[in-house]
Amino acid sequence: MLRVVKVRLYPDAQQQQSLAQAFGNCRWLWNYFLNLMNETYKETGKGLSGYEVKKIIPQLKKEHEWLSLTYSQCLQQVCLNLGVAFNNFFEKRTKYPKFKSRHGKQSIQYPQNVKIADYDLNHNLS
Repeated sequence: MLRVVKVRLYPDAQQQQSLAQAFGNCRWLWNYFLNLMNETYKETGKGLSGYEVKKIIPQLKKEHEWLSLTYSQCLQQVCLNLGVAFNNFFEKRTKYPKFKSRHGKQSIQYPQNVKIADYDLNHNLS
């Protein structure tokens, strides 16, 4: 059974900067891979899966060192989400995936290893 906890955070200035960096890196990666998938389809007639593009992340981190500032599983989750977006499009559940903008809602996912200090079992921050 999967368990999800949504928590409202009030980050300090340094944490805000780290989150802004993570939002920007994940948005850049989404747009990069969406463009790569579009170009690959135009050239070969075949698309790429989320798992195939996920294998490219280590090379991108070498080319763009600032990607290493973001937790690796957040970047991997972007690839999986893009794969799901394409699956949903091909199964006619939604529209074609769009490029992301810095304006509007920003989100990232931390699938593991997240700890919130002073978090009790009643989901109240002390």
